[in-house]
Amino acid sequence: MSTQGESKAGGKSECAACKKEIIGQVVKALEQTWHPEHFKCKKCSQELATKKFFQRDDDLYCEEDYLKLFAPHCAYCNGPIKEKCVKALNKTWHQEHFNCTHCGRQFGEDGFLEKDGKPYCRKDFAEIFSLKCGGCNKPINEKYISALKGQWHAQCFVCRDCGQSFEGGSFFDLDGKPYCEKHYHAKRGTLCGGCKKPISGQCVTAISQKYHPEHFVCHYCKKQLTTSSFKEKQDKPYCVDCFQKLYG
Repeated sequence: MSTQGESKAGGKSECAACKKEIIGQVVKALEQTWHPEHFKCKKCSQELATKKFFQRDDDLYCEEDYLKLFAPHCAYCNGPIKEKCVKALNKTWHQEHFNCTHCGRQFGEDGFLEKDGKPYCRKDFAEIFSLKCGGCNKPINEKYISALKGQWHAQCFVCRDCGQSFEGGSFFDLDGKPYCEKHYHAKRGTLCGGCKKPISGQCVTAISQKYHPEHFVCHYCKKQLTTSSFKEKQDKPYCVDCFQKLYG
């Protein structure tokens, strides 16, 4: 702090800055005397006689310039930190600015996690940076299955249609999603219209379905049919004789 007054007659005062005698107003500070116009901030040159000031290496600074030049600065707002600060990630922060980079909330007792020099709460870190399950799209924090160019919770790696797990680990890939054999063929339209089992060899295409050749039979007499010798009624195939008997 400094005080102002008048130099007394017969009591010479020398200015600590210019080393000349002070006649008239005098500033007393730091166990020295100064001309008021010489007791000023080194950075902005404003007079400090009636202001709060700081000294560093024998130089004087107003509060604003001192904080700009020498106080720690917040890694979030880049403003000077006047009071308590948080030291983390080799940086300093205002207490109110040391928050989760994603959600902006202050950290609780479980602390924080760091990515690319930025702090995150554990919840957001998991949602943003953890592996995501190809089934539920939620973070994976335990053992997982790698398949179809992705990772899966064990309970999520099941047939997309029936939800059943794969016996022996065997599954079918359709558009990057896992299916059991039955529903894979159902999606592709390669289930037999007669026995409802997958077709892996020759097939007959009729009535907008595929059939094992031996399963393309008359709906009434069960005689095997060919695509050139059948009739259709209500999406069912009939031999010519049975069709005439039933509908002729």
